[in-house]
Amino acid sequence: MSLLSPHNDQPLIQRKQSFGSLEMVNMELDKQLDLQQPFGVDYGKLENGLVYYVKCNPKPRKRASLALAIKVGSILEEEYERGVAHIVEHLAFSATKKYTNHNIVKFLESIGAEFGPCQNAVTSFDETIYKLLIPIDKPELLSEAIQVLAEFSSEIRLSKDDLEKERGAVMEEYRDNRNANGRILDAYWTLMMEGSKYADRSPIGLENVIKTVSSQTLKKFYQKWYHLCNMAVIAVGDFSDTKSVIELIKTHFGHKYSALDPPSIPHFKVPSHEAPRFSYFVEPEASGSAVMISYKMQVDELKTMKDYREMLVKSMFRIALNRRLFRISRRKDPPYFSCSVASYVLVRDLKAYIMSSSCKEKGTLEALEFMLIEVARVRLHGFSEREISVVRDLLMSSIESAYLERDQIESTSLRYEYSQHFTHNKPIIGIEYEAQLQKSILPDILASEVSKFAEKLWTSCSCVIQIVEPQAFASVDDMKNIVMKINKLENERSISPWDDEQIPEEIVSLKPSIGNIVQQREHENIGATELILSNGMHVCYKCTDFFNDQVLFTGFSYGGLSELPENKYFSSSMGSTIAEEIGMYGHRPSVLMDMLAGKRVDVDVEVRSYKRSFYGDCSPFYLETAFQLVYQLFTTEVTPDDEVIKRVMQVKEETILARERDPYTSFSNRAREINYGNSYFFRPFGISDLQKVDPLKACKYFNTCFMDPSTFTVVIVGKIDPTVAVPLILKYLGGIGKPPEPIFHFNCDRIKSLPFKFPKSMTREVVCSPMIEAQCMVRICFPIELKHGTMEEEIHYTGFLAKLLETKLLQLLRFKHGQIYSASVSEFIHGDLPCLTGDIGGDIQIDFSCDPKISLKLVDIALNEILRLQEEGPSDQDVETILEIEQRAHENGLQENYYWLNLIIGSYQSRIYSGDIGTSFKILDETRSKVRNSLTPLTMQLALRRIMPRNNPHTVVILMPQTSWLKRIKSFSQWTLHGIDMKQDRILTKEERVRRHMS
Repeated sequence: MSLLSPHNDQPLIQRKQSFGSLEMVNMELDKQLDLQQPFGVDYGKLENGLVYYVKCNPKPRKRASLALAIKVGSILEEEYERGVAHIVEHLAFSATKKYTNHNIVKFLESIGAEFGPCQNAVTSFDETIYKLLIPIDKPELLSEAIQVLAEFSSEIRLSKDDLEKERGAVMEEYRDNRNANGRILDAYWTLMMEGSKYADRSPIGLENVIKTVSSQTLKKFYQKWYHLCNMAVIAVGDFSDTKSVIELIKTHFGHKYSALDPPSIPHFKVPSHEAPRFSYFVEPEASGSAVMISYKMQVDELKTMKDYREMLVKSMFRIALNRRLFRISRRKDPPYFSCSVASYVLVRDLKAYIMSSSCKEKGTLEALEFMLIEVARVRLHGFSEREISVVRDLLMSSIESAYLERDQIESTSLRYEYSQHFTHNKPIIGIEYEAQLQKSILPDILASEVSKFAEKLWTSCSCVIQIVEPQAFASVDDMKNIVMKINKLENERSISPWDDEQIPEEIVSLKPSIGNIVQQREHENIGATELILSNGMHVCYKCTDFFNDQVLFTGFSYGGLSELPENKYFSSSMGSTIAEEIGMYGHRPSVLMDMLAGKRVDVDVEVRSYKRSFYGDCSPFYLETAFQLVYQLFTTEVTPDDEVIKRVMQVKEETILARERDPYTSFSNRAREINYGNSYFFRPFGISDLQKVDPLKACKYFNTCFMDPSTFTVVIVGKIDPTVAVPLILKYLGGIGKPPEPIFHFNCDRIKSLPFKFPKSMTREVVCSPMIEAQCMVRICFPIELKHGTMEEEIHYTGFLAKLLETKLLQLLRFKHGQIYSASVSEFIHGDLPCLTGDIGGDIQIDFSCDPKISLKLVDIALNEILRLQEEGPSDQDVETILEIEQRAHENGLQENYYWLNLIIGSYQSRIYSGDIGTSFKILDETRSKVRNSLTPLTMQLALRRIMPRNNPHTVVILMPQTSWLKRIKSFSQWTLHGIDMKQDRILTKEERVRRHMS
């Protein structure tokens, strides 16, 4: 029975006229697909060998997504060059023939194109990709951006000074990868690639190479491999035409020439193996126990219709198996907490199907056994036709969504497709033709055909199995015995068929009583309509055409965990987790999964300190299904289930134990305790806290959170047809019954705030934690106080200050001193409630990682920079840069449903909201413009002094590896009271510090 109401006739007709009316293709399996030219893009090659891809694409408006794709990666390095490809990529942004002293970064930031880790370039085994996302509302910007790419192609300077400045940043990126996850993945990669050069050519390289490689070695690598015949320029954006863009590419690249006889790019094979490879990896800092099974195979060739059909079969196999693995994780005493299979392209010609699971400690062998059994079960008994029917619906729904939004794809997505076409020969046939192919092929694929793919997943087919444990409980021999056991069971056909579940037809069993509209208001300045329903719920919807297949919604109500005393807090805070596993929408998760198959809808909930909310997204064609889930959320009474509770508690306990193994835990716990106090609200869950959880109280609290619709405001943004949406709103949201008495017994004007207690004196503390490899994290926290009368202006100023500090600290610590990879500065406002009428506090937090040996020095440098900005103010260029970055982000956001959703929600939740969302929105928008127009070096300086006054206490917490007391004492001696005089690069004397403090 359809879950869609008769009111959806028009959208269904529209859908049939678009996706439904697509013509079927002639299914000649040997028919060659037209892959000579990538579909829908101007594609060609210059005389010097450079390939180009240029496409007009209007999303986002007035923006262009550019790339220089190069078929050069770490696999081309010799032993003494390990890491060189990545270092060259770093140095590209330091200096070229035209741009020096990180002027490329300054140029990008000056036009609002932010620079950040992995945003602008990436080096992998087989390629290096330089990426730019730029505004093109000024004609010269596109030309200069293409010129930057041209500089990367042949003019990177690679001087000794450039290299010395960047070594620290590259080393910090290397150090970031040497945590538990990095070590686990490195070990697994080496095992999978054994016998190939790929096994020991990680793009990050070797520590000794990073520290000692010469600039001459970099130049030789660059000159040997960076040739135009190995490169492609990609330009996708809101261009008026492609011809003018191609001319710009010719202007900046056409005069360049590569070597007459450049070396060809070699291909390195990864040998197959019949005997499975095993690894039992003990990692004391692991986030949990895990099992990974990989089946390696050659990357699929896509040349004929048959190839495309086989690709769909493999996708259906993966989805069907994942649905079984999920169901197993929801059983009584499951063998694992989670398990899934995914397909990854590992290197140019090799991919793998990787099954991975997380499980309880000492449970890895059981998890391995069940993972292997499930693949064997498919080989013996196959998937049922019902299972494949569900998978077919999912794939058909997915391709339908892609087809409906074929004109609204992001330029960055197209850029990625074209780079993959160039570096990996991945075909591009166009979404229109793909939709025709899938619509024609999917109905004819049988369960038996999908099941047959399991024949390629034998442990004798280049299989690699790894178990990760925090401490050893088993051995490789135990793993081998499991494999032999499953092989024996399969040979004896002793594995039983899959037991499928019965799935109800309808989500809502008891039909709601339809509500009505008590009041309706149009807010023209937002383009939104606001409804007050008969049950008291407020609903505000905004129709957009940003995406043809997207509707977003959020419902919120004030009152959350802050209202609870300690004796109720621990149980109540687990309510959402327990309810989700039991089935907060009236059906178990494994059942609901099938009920929603093929329906593009997702709903979730969140209970936080001050608010309770539900949120989700869906296709406009399944808006009714989304509202049905919300209706079920409010009308379902979740009751404890012993089996579910046991599993939830076990997962939570394992999570707590894993967190305690992480060296960063003691650091983050201590930083939180110093900055916010030791209240139970801020302490992370411990085992002792878990023992305080009463499942009955947890469920009871969750039920009360989503029971009274009169306290909720719902905001809906997206492709909405009001003639369809409003009747559904009345039926399901308006149909939620209002309880006779209020559920939450608190005064909404007096919501209890959390007890933030920022220290009243300057605090500096080093947290020493045992760790396998040295890691260091710095957190500097400044309390801020925003005055009630100028609250909205101050919030904007705080955001601008955070961006200013992040930009300046990155320039100083990364580009000048070359000692960090990235830095983040974030603002946090504690009292985000309209019921609070006084001043509110918060903090500005600075985070960066670095070499432990210089962490204390970098803290002083950072603090001195903040002091300098307070005394001297930022430059005109600094202010112009942050204004440009904010404006470009705002322009992009105005083309996104998520942005508008958050703007409207923010207008409701602002202190200035007094019942009129249109007025609130108008004031907030005017406030943003007012602050932007007022921003100068002087007003920024005054804001910094006002919001982060020099006499305010701040805290510094540093994570250090645990060392001997002697070494610690020596390192503490570096820590000065006020820092280093950056102009003279020396420690201030006591007299100088006193004079500076008094001035």
